[in-house]
Amino acid sequence: MKTQLRTVLRTAIVTTPLFCAALAPQSAGAQELYAGKTVTILVGGNPGGGYDLYARAIARHLSRHIPGAPQVVVRNQPGAGSGTAAAAIYTTAPKDGTWIGALFPGVIIGPVLDPKSRMTFEPAKFHYIASADSGTRVCITGEKSKIRTMQDAIKQRAIMGASAAGGSTRDYAYMLRHTAGAQFQIISGYKGTVDILLALETGELDGLCGLDWTSLKSQRPQWIGTGKMNVILQTGLSAEPELAQSGTPPVWNFIKNEQDKAAVELILSQQIFGRPYVTAPETPPAAVSILRKAFMDTFRDKEFLADATKSRLDIGPSSGEDVQKLVAKLFAASPETVARARALIRE
Repeated sequence: MKTQLRTVLRTAIVTTPLFCAALAPQSAGAQELYAGKTVTILVGGNPGGGYDLYARAIARHLSRHIPGAPQVVVRNQPGAGSGTAAAAIYTTAPKDGTWIGALFPGVIIGPVLDPKSRMTFEPAKFHYIASADSGTRVCITGEKSKIRTMQDAIKQRAIMGASAAGGSTRDYAYMLRHTAGAQFQIISGYKGTVDILLALETGELDGLCGLDWTSLKSQRPQWIGTGKMNVILQTGLSAEPELAQSGTPPVWNFIKNEQDKAAVELILSQQIFGRPYVTAPETPPAAVSILRKAFMDTFRDKEFLADATKSRLDIGPSSGEDVQKLVAKLFAASPETVARARALIRE
């Protein structure tokens, strides 16, 4: 079940032969744009991680929704919280609509939250193709940890694994240390959630924060409801019913300061576009339109949805147009809220 805002999928109904005839030249042009070509989805995370799993599921079905049926392949380029992949799409990758970035939302909101950001790309200038899901993130601890609840984490030290700056596992842990009083000792530098979860299994770590609930369910389905972990907190603009039913408290239970609440809302808003796909600013408008339609058609595709269900991937899509508007809104947030949000994720 999904708790965030959902985009209503709009279907255009063709009612006259005249309208169909008008579409024919555009379809022919679309065929020429992609026939015989390869579309590459560049994932800013490691193989086996949640963003990789989503991209590969989409790649298995996307081709038949693109005129010309190009081959669709997935490549991984992790680093800098997906900033390395974002920079590649923005600067060096072809700008003809054949390269798509699958990025972490943290790298998109990064320049808003990090005044020292040295990114070689401007997130607001990307063309947003779609987001596959909007979701809730969680804090979890392992079965070997003494930390069983968020109250435990406030009373005693918890060693939490995290990726590099800009990654949600790092930013969310600091955010909770500064707003909720969690006694997190944060160990940064893990390559991604795959490595963090392995360290949690061995007892090297107590846990981690900022992990997408859907990623956890797809990467460690055997942990759900078996006592292999403790879900100590959920972070989202509203409560996730599945987690609420199991007694997982929302982040808002632990934040009392109104200024902090506004800043946390800004940080968490990135979850609405939880699985964003982008192309370079120079991508031709025709290619952007084709890809936006192809992604949304894929998200409606019965075979894709069955595949996603089998892979335990939740699909709650947002259109590229809606994501584009939200990103623009984030970059227009008030200076006071931005300043506080920046302070919350600092070491």
